Amino acid sequence: MSQPSVDLGYPTPAHGRIPAFHSIEEESEFWDTHDLTDFLEESNPVHLTVAADLSDPLTVQLDQSDRLELDRQAEARGVGPSTLARLWLTERLHQNEKTG
Repeated sequence: MSQPSVDLGYPTPAHGRIPAFHSIEEESEFWDTHDLTDFLEESNPVHLTVAADLSDPLTVQLDQSDRLELDRQAEARGVGPSTLARLWLTERLHQNEKTG
């Protein structure tokens, strides 16, 4: 299993009948044997924002060593190389907006 690209906050606190978890493996094992609908009292609704339409493709040519490094870093973060490149480009564009 690849590691999550964000800190999931382990260990987690217990929530009512949902126990504390010390790892993603421990949490996965619990949910593989339990049904979320049995724990609705312990859940809270959340607001979810879905990414905008990403239908405007851009081709970027990289040399082989840069592409391999992009693939390596993307895998380490649990995302695809296109996703990581898009995140980095967006971050840099917004950074430049702030600095003028």
